[in-house]
Amino acid sequence: MSAWWSRQKKKQAPAGEKTPPPPRKRSVPSGLFQKCDTCGETLESEKVKAALWCCYKCGHHFVLPTDERIKLVVDEGSFREEDLRVQPEDPLGFVDSKKYSDRIRAAQKQVGRPDAFREGLATVAGRTVAVGFFVFEFMGGSMGSVVGEKITRLFERARAQKCPAIIFNASGGARMQEGILSLMQMAKTTAALARLKEAGLPYISVLLHPTTGGVAASFAMLGDVIVAEPNALIGFAGPRVIEQTIRQKLPEGFQRSEFLLKKGAIDLICDRRQLREELARLLALLTRQPAPTT
Repeated sequence: MSAWWSRQKKKQAPAGEKTPPPPRKRSVPSGLFQKCDTCGETLESEKVKAALWCCYKCGHHFVLPTDERIKLVVDEGSFREEDLRVQPEDPLGFVDSKKYSDRIRAAQKQVGRPDAFREGLATVAGRTVAVGFFVFEFMGGSMGSVVGEKITRLFERARAQKCPAIIFNASGGARMQEGILSLMQMAKTTAALARLKEAGLPYISVLLHPTTGGVAASFAMLGDVIVAEPNALIGFAGPRVIEQTIRQKLPEGFQRSEFLLKKGAIDLICDRRQLREELARLLALLTRQPAPTT
């Protein structure tokens, strides 16, 4: 607190004159601009959306809302969502700072979805696929019993329909509020994927930012072809946790798409703006379905 004698008195207007009003601050409506995390440029939000949520200066990929991603990759109007009635429960009665059941209801209200995964049948360039999308906005895309069940059903549906499977992965890993029930989804989904591969059907895994934890340690890294978006964080534990554990500085770019491509852990990196065409090319190479007639 400053001393009373160091405080400056406000200037008083001369007698008979009115005090002029303070100057009005010009405000910019929120949402018109956003800052790029990579190049630091201030961008017009409308132009970012027009560029499929990519920075039109440096190409940085912002998080793409799930509804927009579905429109981006599948043929228009072809996505038929399945298993909408599968709802999460609170088997352990888990409580931290609040009840798990309350967290679920809050996330459902905010996101408008029952859980962190959407799946069904669609076509990509005219070819039928069983396709799934993580909803990262729902509790960080964490994998609980419902997410694991839906992924398992996706692989089983692909096997029944004799079509390829594609999953767009974006997850913080297993959902801790479900304990061992969430961890067992790693084995459950991997077993379903093994049955799909035994049937000779391809699986394309698309890794988005971030793909970590139990999702990265199971089906996400088991694709016949593994595609990643640029600069996506991909790995089991985060780099800060690893550095604190081994007490060593990690290499530059560790656990990013470009690093994993160099080390042979993924097959290719694809700009979001070319992803639809790349998926069509891969499906043409991997599938036994005849090319669609136009």
